[in-house]
Parts: sequence; structure tokens; C-alpha cells
Amino acid sequence: MNLSHPSPEILAAFAADPIICEIIRNGRPLPSSRSEDVYFKLLGSIVSQQLSTKVAAVIFKRFQELFPGEYPHPELVLAATDEMLRSAGLSFQKIGYIRNVATFAAAGNLEHAAINAIEDEELILHLTQIKGVGRWTVEMLLMFALERPDVFPVDDLGIQNAMKRHYGLDTSGKGKALRQQMQQIAENWRPYRTIASKYLWQSLDNMPK
Repeated sequence: MNLSHPSPEILAAFAADPIICEIIRNGRPLPSSRSEDVYFKLLGSIVSQQLSTKVAAVIFKRFQELFPGEYPHPELVLAATDEMLRSAGLSFQKIGYIRNVATFAAAGNLEHAAINAIEDEELILHLTQIKGVGRWTVEMLLMFALERPDVFPVDDLGIQNAMKRHYGLDTSGKGKALRQQMQQIAENWRPYRTIASKYLWQSLDNMPK
């Protein structure tokens, strides 16, 4: 796992915001999470929805173990029965979402080369066609698997909590007013909003997996 601190060039881009500069200076190097297997990452995201990291890891491991080589190839997922998938601890709703991802992948819509060539907002539109895959899920994919540099997940609860703490935002604030405050602050982080966000998560020991 590669670890790296932001380069001097990237740090210079945050100069207008002394708060994020201090968070980064006090932070640990960020591990690389790049992956070319967009399909597999999406499956993991579906399984993780509304679960703790620990519970999600256990269920996803059981899900993998249902398949040869512990890899859920799309055609094998589509051939699996409800009973088989339920045995891993998956809800019927998540089984449906997983099959939706597998169907999308089987049609050739998740090839890494094609995915990697699509701009952020276009890719969000492309992948949220899949029922069960929302904007937040694609933002996590962009930030971690694809390591896109300028993504800001304004609806993420961890980012909201970190910004309330570090920037003294009104802790009763929520909804549109809170998002507007956050987006205004994050404008100072362009074109490296992903890096700033990762350090905000890290500051709360709440980095997504």
C-alpha cells in the first residue's frame, strides 16, 4: 500500500484556507486505494450500505466465498439463487441491487478503460442508472478506486461532521443551508477537493473503506 503526503504544489493550492492546511499538516500520509475493478468495488459499496464497516466486511467476505476463487463474476451472480445469496447475510433488497450491478457489468458497461475516460459528473449519471447505486456511492468510487482529485461529497455525514467541528459551522444547520456553507468553503480547495475530504475524514478517524 503506497502512502503519500500531498506534494508542495498541492499544499500551495490550499494556501487560502489555513484550517485545512493545519489539518493536513497534522494528518498521516494517505494510502493509495486505486483499483481497476469498478464492478467489484460497486458490489462492495452495495453490501456496505447502512452497515458498520465491520459487519459489512464479514458479509462481503461470505458473499465472495459463495463463488469459485472467491470472485463473484457477473454471470455467476446472476445465476445464483436468492437462497444462496441470502446465506451470506444479504437482504432481499441488496440482492436485487447486486443483480442490477451484475447485469450492468455483463452488458459491458463497467470496463475500466471506458469508465476511466468519462468525466466525473458524466460518470455519476452513467452509474446512477443502476438501481441501488446513488450519487454518494459513485462519489466514493471516484475518490477511492479511481482516485479522481476534485470530488467533494457534500452529503457525506462524516464530511459534514468534520466541517462543523473544524470550521465552527452551526451544529444545528442541516439541509440546503449547511451544504451551501460547505460548498463555499470547499471552493478554496479546488482542484484537490478529494484530498481535503480524505484528510477531513481522517481527522475524525472516519475514513470510508
